[in-house]
Order: sequence, then C-alpha cells, then structure tokens
Amino acid sequence: MSLIHEYRTTEEAIKELQSRLAQLSNDDRLKTELEFEEKLRKLMGEYQKSLRDVINLLDPHPAKSSRQQAAPKIRRARAVRVYQNPHTGELIETKGGNHRGLKAWKEQYGAATVDSWLRG
Repeated sequence: MSLIHEYRTTEEAIKELQSRLAQLSNDDRLKTELEFEEKLRKLMGEYQKSLRDVINLLDPHPAKSSRQQAAPKIRRARAVRVYQNPHTGELIETKGGNHRGLKAWKEQYGAATVDSWLRG
C-alpha cells in the first residue's frame, strides 16, 4: 500500500469517526448516561466505595456462568445385546457392534441375517 493511499484511507476514517462522534454528542440518551455516571462516581467517592463494592451490593449472589451451572453430561450406559447363532448355538454378548465374532458372523452370513439373531 502506498503512503498516499494509507494517508487518504486514514483521513476518511477520521472523518467518519468525527461524524459519528458528532451524532453521539447530540444524542439525549448519551447525555443522560453521562450524567448518571458522573453522579454515581461522585456518590461512590463520597462513601469511599469502589465499583466492585456497588456491584456486590446490588447483586450479592450473581448467577453462575453457564459452564458452572451445567452438570457434566453423563453418557447413558449402552445396553448389552445378545446374539445367538442358530447354526452353532454360540452366544455373543456385546454393547456395541465392534465385536470381533459379531463382525465375522456378519461377514459370513450377512448383516441382516445376523441382526435377526438378536435375542429380545
């Protein structure tokens, strides 16, 4: 970026900020907030209180953050599923589908057939 280009973009930004500042300075809401802040600071000084003291006075038990409020999520235990091979009578008990014997059966007999062997 050339120095002239940087100068002009900075100058434009300054003009935009000055116009925004002029708008804000004419805003009645800003005036009332500034007046409130001034009176509050004067009152805090009169009673030698800090902003933290005022916050604790107004809200002595602030709500915990959502991270602290939320209980840790406990994963539901998987149910044991029992498959019985009708050809051999062999039983396989598993909580997931990643059992070596179950995979072998599904490869040999097909997944739909092995799923039908699930005991209720």
